[in-house]
Amino acid sequence: MIGVQDIRNGTAFLLDGQPWVGLKYEHIKMGRGSATIKIKMRNLLTGAIVEKAFINSARVEEINLARKPMQYLYKDQGYVFMDPRTYEQVVLPADVVAESLGYLKEGIVVNVLFWDERALLLELPPKMSFTVVECDPGIKGNSVANLYKQALLDNGMSVRVPLFIEVGDGVVIDTRDGSYAERVK
Repeated sequence: MIGVQDIRNGTAFLLDGQPWVGLKYEHIKMGRGSATIKIKMRNLLTGAIVEKAFINSARVEEINLARKPMQYLYKDQGYVFMDPRTYEQVVLPADVVAESLGYLKEGIVVNVLFWDERALLLELPPKMSFTVVECDPGIKGNSVANLYKQALLDNGMSVRVPLFIEVGDGVVIDTRDGSYAERVK
């Protein structure tokens, strides 16, 4: 059992028989009463995000998630991943891969979270490189402010990039929010 005051971003726990992961933690102390802990959390089975308040002394069950690095191979009836050490292949359903679908490229290694031999979630690297396949030309002289234009990447995503980016350039995308991070040299 772990106290709710110890739940931080990324902490996995069991509540009402469901696996959850903490996203945001807030400690609230008002006046003379006891403190309350407000936790924003994601259900790892359904993907639902809920905010719940607990009393300061509440406890939840600890859960152990196995984090395995796995290489994405291809899409068939599901999404096929392989353990690079044992060459064991696992087929993940579309609901597990849904959030990360735009970032999957053949050969990429991601962490897959397992709970009781069931895949729950993919953890992508924080930043990934892609190639710009289509964008408008930058207009010379528009450098006073940070101006952006839409660009289409080789994975099919559309992202806002600075004006100096051209077709064929490599860009690094932040996978947490899908925003442009930097240009690949």
